[in-house]
Amino acid sequence: MLDATVHPFVAALALTGVAAIWDLRTGRIPNRLVLIGALGALGMACLFGLSGGVVGVASALSAMAFGALLVSVVPILLHRLGGLGGGDVKLLAVVGALLGPYLGLEAELYAFFVAVLYAPARLIWERKLLSSMRLVGRMLVRPLLPRARRGEPVSQASMTSFRFGPAIFVGTMTVAVLRLGGVA
Repeated sequence: MLDATVHPFVAALALTGVAAIWDLRTGRIPNRLVLIGALGALGMACLFGLSGGVVGVASALSAMAFGALLVSVVPILLHRLGGLGGGDVKLLAVVGALLGPYLGLEAELYAFFVAVLYAPARLIWERKLLSSMRLVGRMLVRPLLPRARRGEPVSQASMTSFRFGPAIFVGTMTVAVLRLGGVA
């Protein structure tokens, strides 16, 4: 039996789980994986919308598109600033398409929360926290200084990178547990 409540969560968890493993192993989230997720979201929107006829399908497709678009706004900005990879942006868009705008944003928020907790812990473990904080301070102050005092821009090599795919999986899982468990 098709359940419009559970199936999107199952699909989102499967997609983000595979993407997290792939990201941990290779540092990339492949386009073909995200495409499979997008096609799955499209198929589910059409299938679950069928009971409402043409209007139901159109409504489901528009909710899917709006979810993908809304969830993509912040990740696209972060990507343009060099703070997030393209695969992460596309994966979050598909999570928004699968779960809809509200739950997609919630999953994204939890993913960023996980990253905010994980990043300092990892930097402490690697004994890079203070140097990273100085680097961030330089990056924040640099645009405010007169051109003559700015110095060289911060190089990509001096920055620490994190795999965001696992955080997206944990964020999606958190929403699934809270929503399907009846907590939220």
